[in-house]
Amino acid sequence: MITNIEKIVTFGELMLRISKPDKKRLSQGNIFLGNYGGSEANVAVSLAMQGENVEYVTRLPDTQMGHAGVMKLRELGVNTNFVLYGGDRIGTYYFEEAASLRNSSVNYDRNGSSYFYLKPGMIDWRHALEGAAVLHVSGITAAISQEAAEATFEALDIADEMGVAISIDLNYRKNLWRYEGAAPRETLERMMKRADVMFGDVIEYQFITQQHERIPFKPQTPDYDMNLDAYRHWYDELHQLAPRCRKMMIGMRNELSSSHHLLTALLWADGRMYNAPIVDIPEMVDPMGVGDAFAGGFLHALNIFPDDDNQRILDYSLAAASLKNTVAGDFNLSTEEEIMHVMQSHFGLHDIKVYD
Repeated sequence: MITNIEKIVTFGELMLRISKPDKKRLSQGNIFLGNYGGSEANVAVSLAMQGENVEYVTRLPDTQMGHAGVMKLRELGVNTNFVLYGGDRIGTYYFEEAASLRNSSVNYDRNGSSYFYLKPGMIDWRHALEGAAVLHVSGITAAISQEAAEATFEALDIADEMGVAISIDLNYRKNLWRYEGAAPRETLERMMKRADVMFGDVIEYQFITQQHERIPFKPQTPDYDMNLDAYRHWYDELHQLAPRCRKMMIGMRNELSSSHHLLTALLWADGRMYNAPIVDIPEMVDPMGVGDAFAGGFLHALNIFPDDDNQRILDYSLAAASLKNTVAGDFNLSTEEEIMHVMQSHFGLHDIKVYD
């Protein structure tokens, strides 16, 4: 399994996030805010903040905006030795923050980006993965274009050949799968079968398994009684789809309002299921990148805890995700010390139920 990690490689598209200040709608005001982000870059930053040696691989334009994005990653401790330059533009997304009864919204502008035109053979994966223990990708990595999907599976093939463990975040975004012949469920299922470690939320796993009935998760307070038996049976089905996967996470969130969320997570590991506490976050700052913070926390936890210490691995990961809700922007700028403090002081001894 993943132990004594020397280097973690993440692969995906770095984007420019554009929004308005003070929860304004995109149609209001004249001031725009810009931040860099993107699922796999978010994981890379989270890992670097926790002290990991992490390499981020992408394709960016050889422009001021492309180089500024690389400078931001380097500033936060991420290695960018295998960033490929080419193409004309950086992908962007426009984020409108939630406010009171109004939900947040995301509008992508990624067609024709440098990453959109990434093709197999462009990246020297054997060099990039040299000395790596883990390759992390997500469903978004394969969703942008047919060529990007083929480049993703090229990376997975070479990682397998080199004995590098594969971490997959399903990250299903239905608005991204627009290219001709796109088959999101089939593609994500192919990716699942390659995973040693896998992340996803209830909606994403439901899409993969085509379940019609969602298991309720509607807590008002942290003492909510979850239907763990139902999740255990669901994990059995998921493991049949991904028999190679050793550790599989499901994240859950209930939004009481735009600024008050409750979240938790479950872990299936080697035939057993573990549950984390339900965390009450009454003062949300920014929900973007929370799942990526969970993945970054989990991959780091595999390096600091014994492989079979699944409860602490899960709790640490949820603490990392919880802290991200308090940080503006896509990146989780929390350190290992801060995450440990949240886990130890706020989680405590909770009612742990382990299902064989």
